[in-house]
Amino acid sequence: METIKINSEFASEMVCAIPYAHWLHKQGKLKKVITSKGMKPFYYFCDDVREEFTQRTIDNSAAGLDELPNNWIHGINPGVEPAVLNYDEWTPPPYKEHYGLDVDKKSVFISNKYNLEHGEEPYGFFDIQCLYDMFSYITSCGYDVIYKRATNREEEFAIDQNEMNSIYQGFDDIRANVEGIGVITDRDLPKYMEGVTLFDDLVQDNYNETQLKVMANCDYFISVCGGNSILSSYFGGTMISYVHKGKELRPNYFGENSYFRKLSGAKVIPVYDVIGKVNTETYHHKVNETGKQDYTRLLEVIKNEIN
Repeated sequence: METIKINSEFASEMVCAIPYAHWLHKQGKLKKVITSKGMKPFYYFCDDVREEFTQRTIDNSAAGLDELPNNWIHGINPGVEPAVLNYDEWTPPPYKEHYGLDVDKKSVFISNKYNLEHGEEPYGFFDIQCLYDMFSYITSCGYDVIYKRATNREEEFAIDQNEMNSIYQGFDDIRANVEGIGVITDRDLPKYMEGVTLFDDLVQDNYNETQLKVMANCDYFISVCGGNSILSSYFGGTMISYVHKGKELRPNYFGENSYFRKLSGAKVIPVYDVIGKVNTETYHHKVNETGKQDYTRLLEVIKNEIN
């Protein structure tokens, strides 16, 4: 019987640790899981889950990843086959089956973030104009929208060094001066729009259990690339991911054998906005030299997929 001990970044735990833990469970070999605060709902299949870590670490060896069959989220041979893992001991848990309800409501889950990106100013986020455009279009198609952006100040779950540094340096709210309203934040915006709900308003007891239940009843997901897009790929349906930098730009990162597609068989659609000023390697993508985000293609894809 094996014990998994993990306090890595959320994305790495979702890709490397949880599918291995579930595989062990299916083999009758899982003894217990020692993880970070707030993660117990993700290990619903394990009877002994201990949330012992109050902070995550971006140091992969210290996080316990080296004890797993897959210790690197970007693949066992990322230069040749990016995002392709060893799937011999890798079985993602069926969150949609476990947490889903029989509901008639059509919903789209939008995940955002506003964090320093390994010490750099953030560009991987949806600004308020983009959110307004997404909310307006999606609700006009008859869908409800659930919008989530964690503040990193939540007490329900552990955060890592990037998220802690974001708090210290004041990256806590996405703001804009909206005509006729004044300065508002992205988390204020749902109050002004019919059919849009801030995820936090749905949480009663357990943040992550509520998140899993809500997402299990959605068919469409829109997310900034990273941990949120990985979680959004666990529920089937269609997941649209805004990608602006990083190893996810590598050719075929979202290919047929990518872990993104194997988490649940979701239709995964990457939308690239490769911002030149924050990318030293662009992998032959068209480069956005404006120095700011361009959400044009993202909105086009949303309109093609959700109607």
